Amino acid sequence: MTTIIVSTFNSVKNSPLKLQMDSPFSMVTKFYQHVLALAFAVKEINENPRILPNVTLGFHIYDSYNNAKMTYQSTLELLFKSCKFVPNYKCDNNKNLISIIGGFGSDTSFQMAEIIGHYKIPQLIYGSFPPEKSLTSLTRSFYCMVPNSALQYTGIIRLLKHFGWTWVGLFADDGNSGESFLYDIEILLRQNGICAAFTERIPKEPHSDSIDEMYETYLRLYAPFTDNTVSTFIMYGESLVIAWLRTVIFMRDPADHGLRSIRKVWIMTSEIDFILFDFQRGWDLQHFEGAICFTIHSNDPLGFKEYLQSRKAYCCEMDGFLMDFWEKAFDCKLPKSHVSIEGRETCTGEETLERLPGPQFEMRMTAHSYSIYNAVYVVAHALHVMYSYRSNYRSMMSRERFELPEVQPWQLPPLSVCNEHCHPGYQKKRKEGEQFCCYDCLPCPEGKVSNQTDIDDCFRCPEREHASKDRNHCITKTITFLSYQELLGISSAVIAVSFSLISAWVLGTFIKHRDTPIVKANNRDLTYMLLISLLLCFLSTLLFLGRPNTVTCLLRQPTFGLVFSMAVSCVLAKTITVVIAFLATKPGSNMRRWVGKKLSNSIVLSCTVIQASVCSVWLTTGPSFPDLDMNSVAEEIIVQCNEGSVAMFYCVLGYLGLLAIGSFIVAFLARKLPDTFNEAKFITFSMLLFCSVWLSFVPTYLSTKGKYMVVVEIFSILSSSAGLLGCIFAPKCYIIMLRPQMNSREQLIRRKN
Repeated sequence: MTTIIVSTFNSVKNSPLKLQMDSPFSMVTKFYQHVLALAFAVKEINENPRILPNVTLGFHIYDSYNNAKMTYQSTLELLFKSCKFVPNYKCDNNKNLISIIGGFGSDTSFQMAEIIGHYKIPQLIYGSFPPEKSLTSLTRSFYCMVPNSALQYTGIIRLLKHFGWTWVGLFADDGNSGESFLYDIEILLRQNGICAAFTERIPKEPHSDSIDEMYETYLRLYAPFTDNTVSTFIMYGESLVIAWLRTVIFMRDPADHGLRSIRKVWIMTSEIDFILFDFQRGWDLQHFEGAICFTIHSNDPLGFKEYLQSRKAYCCEMDGFLMDFWEKAFDCKLPKSHVSIEGRETCTGEETLERLPGPQFEMRMTAHSYSIYNAVYVVAHALHVMYSYRSNYRSMMSRERFELPEVQPWQLPPLSVCNEHCHPGYQKKRKEGEQFCCYDCLPCPEGKVSNQTDIDDCFRCPEREHASKDRNHCITKTITFLSYQELLGISSAVIAVSFSLISAWVLGTFIKHRDTPIVKANNRDLTYMLLISLLLCFLSTLLFLGRPNTVTCLLRQPTFGLVFSMAVSCVLAKTITVVIAFLATKPGSNMRRWVGKKLSNSIVLSCTVIQASVCSVWLTTGPSFPDLDMNSVAEEIIVQCNEGSVAMFYCVLGYLGLLAIGSFIVAFLARKLPDTFNEAKFITFSMLLFCSVWLSFVPTYLSTKGKYMVVVEIFSILSSSAGLLGCIFAPKCYIIMLRPQMNSREQLIRRKN
């Protein structure tokens, strides 16, 4: 059976009602309900005196055969044929054509409109809705019994996005309506990031002059079923496409062995109904089980089921379709059959419609039948209004517009994508030469994250957060600084305090034994100043511990620079004192006038004042201040002292290095001078250690981050100070405390000789 063309006419009440078959009818058994819905609606209206009193509705049914030529011919016959066919002349005054219901496909509707549009005959459409862009002046009399197709296209897109199906296949009938569907849906798919893996056009009926060509068509249509990458198919067309597609599957794989393990999700548009031809009676539709079908609102009118049950093999002689339907539906032959088929049993007459499976006939009113039923009532109510208000013949009652029901989604196992999803922590990279739905998944770059599936580009976390290890979410950064509560902080504090106590003890020891030769040697006052400087050096490291604040940031680097400059300048003064003392012992030397405290004090004062001047400029132009470092360490917010002027910081270190190098050179040259308790060799070792520590400090400091930069500076201060303390004063403390007999004038003279 192909698309039905239905006409209604009015005549005098109580005229006979007949289901007249005016042309051979290619029967599809499921569509017989369309005919019965039409007849049932006309019967109800004619039996209701409140709708059209003294008026009887009648109808003719024509077949378009899904062929444009036959559609034009049937339309002309509907308009002008009576006893003979005379185009453009009405020869039967008893037939008053009021409207046309049909056809099921938009192509048929347009073809009919090209003729009936000239006569301004309204056409009620119960099938596919013609797109608005295709409407012309001849098709303005369309009255659609279904919502615009654009509504279900939107529903399809929302359904695909809900399940994340971005890789789908498209089937559409090979006609103008199918082309229109593909044009509209492909635009929506692209706009929503969904790709069509393939597009196949299904002929409404298989016709070809070559068997080989037909077989190639079957192979082409069958190929998508074996593609495991596409699990979701969208199908548009009339119900016939299901029957022909099922034929393709059967011809390629009669036993269905190849498709049992393949799971597909079908999304059907509202124009499709599941049907089987009579020769497909033994086939099943298991491949379409679980299909998601968009459908039009339907209802079972009161008494319709009983009306269907009243249909028996020999009940209605005026029903021209019943005999053909009965034989095809129950695979039997009636005694008065006009077709003789060998091997068929005779119909018993006891067959019932309830026994037929759904693809052959349904006992509940389908959506398409309900649209026909409503279309008849639209015509009847319009006539009622026209007869009631003769002054306004063209007014029509507006009918309720039926909306698509809300789709209730359910979870399915199939995944219809071109490739696996990019999980959080990854980003998409498009594959060259393929559609945008096909992509590779690359890990997010360092410092970036993605917290959604199939994200195009990873993004950076907010400033106070950092990327997780898997780079799929952001984590709040921890605030860090070198605190007293952690091991490094406690260790540094303990070491600093311990060495400061040792320095104080050495100072006290030297004060106690200030009159002994070993203390008097090489300027006693310089020794005291050096020990006090070292004591302050150890204590200055405490300014680097704890959470930085304005005071500690302002004081710690200048304090470190000043006390270290004083300590190194004391060492330099001691070394120069040794050299001058040796030179002064030579006969006729002019160096005697430089021997004494005046020179050493001047050296210490001048060297310290220069460093103090540098620190003053630093504090004036760009002092240190508390700051938060968000970027050096990804997982941490470092509370630190921003040095302000980095150049001034390195000026302080550079000047300190010059003093140390100068002291080392002088001490190295004087290391072998003959002198009792000669400190030059001890100073050489101490300054060698001092220079080594601070030369390694610069690259180490620059290569570390966060609180470990502070640890490096503390370690450098403690180790260099401890080196000075140990190398210079350890030998003297050993003699004072453990070898007091060596700390005497006699021992001094003996050692000198």
